[in-house]
Amino acid sequence: MTQDPNKRLALKLLAVTIVMFGFGYALVPMYDVFCEAVGLNGRTGRIAEADVSGEADLDRTITVTFDSNVNPSLPWKFAPAQRSMKVHPGRLMEAVYYAENTADRPVVGRAVPSVAPAKAAAYFNKTECFCFTEQVLAAGERREMPVRFIVDPDIPAGVTTLTLSYTFFEAPGNHDAATAAAEPEGKDRRS
Repeated sequence: MTQDPNKRLALKLLAVTIVMFGFGYALVPMYDVFCEAVGLNGRTGRIAEADVSGEADLDRTITVTFDSNVNPSLPWKFAPAQRSMKVHPGRLMEAVYYAENTADRPVVGRAVPSVAPAKAAAYFNKTECFCFTEQVLAAGERREMPVRFIVDPDIPAGVTTLTLSYTFFEAPGNHDAATAAAEPEGKDRRS
C-alpha cells in the first residue's frame, strides 16, 4: 500500500519544522557555553565582593564608558546615569543605569552585557549586576539599576579605555511572567 505523496511531504515538512524549532530553542544556551569556553563576545566575569582584595593600582587610570541599548520589541527606556568614569584597577566601583517601562502593562526584560575591547573582558568583573536576573517593571515604573564592578589590576598595559554595554531584550514568556509578578491592584510601584 503506497502512501499519498502529499501526505509524505507534509510529514517530512512537519519533522523539519520540529527539528528547526528545537535547534532554535537550544541555540542560546549552546552559544553561551561556547562563548564562555572560548572567551568570545566580551563576556564579563562575576566575583563575590568578599573576593575583592581592595588593593588598587593608583599609578594607573582606566576610563570606563557606559553604553545602553534596547531591542525595539521592548517598550523601555534605558540609559546610564553617567557616560564614563575614571577608575583605578583593583578598586571596587559602582555605576548606575535607569530603566523605565513605557508600556501600559508589566514587562519583563533581560539584559545582555558585553565589554569592549574583547581582550579586556576577562579583566572586568562584576560583584553585583541587574543582568543576572529577569527584571519586571510595572506599567510606567522607573527603576535605578546599579552595577558594582572591579577592573583587575592585571589588565594589559595597552588597555586605557573599556566600554561596558548592556542591551535589554524582552524576556521569553514575558506576558505570563509579568502578569504573575505584578503587584496587586491599588499599589503604586512608580518611583
